[in-house]
This record gives sequence, structure tokens and C-alpha cells, in this order.
Amino acid sequence: MQARVTGKLLQKQWGIAARHVLYRKDGTWYHKLERFPGALCDARGYIVFETRQLLKACPGVSIGRDKNWISVATGIAALPGYIRHNL
Repeated sequence: MQARVTGKLLQKQWGIAARHVLYRKDGTWYHKLERFPGALCDARGYIVFETRQLLKACPGVSIGRDKNWISVATGIAALPGYIRHNL
């Protein structure tokens, strides 16, 4: 049986240097990152944000004001700084 894919699992497998790592297979919607550096992962790679300010300033990233979410309509693979990796 294969382990459930999570941010923690990918952090270990891919050696992601971050304090908070979140995973979403399609890379378009996440809960908010709470600790930085933070990383968002999809099935093909990840992106690390060193600070909350860099996350907020990243083109293509929307953060909910009243809700606990981050949206990336085009997927994180389209963001500058995305690191390709495979599951």
C-alpha cells in the first residue's frame, strides 16, 4: 500500500528546506502557509517562499482575506521559482 501523499512526506522525499509544506495534486488551491520559509507542492514539483511578504507579492497567487486559503489559478508550476520534481 502506498503512503498518502502529504506536504511532510514530500518535504522528506524531495529535501525541501521549509518550516511548513503543503501539498495539492493539481497545485491550484491550498490552506494558508503559517510558517516560513513555506513551500507549496504539486505532483510534479514545488515552490518555496522565504517570507509571507514574498508569497503575497507573487504574481498569480491570491490569498483569501477572511478564509484560510491560497489560490493559484494557473497552478504553481507556472510560478517563477518552481522546482520540477516527480512523485
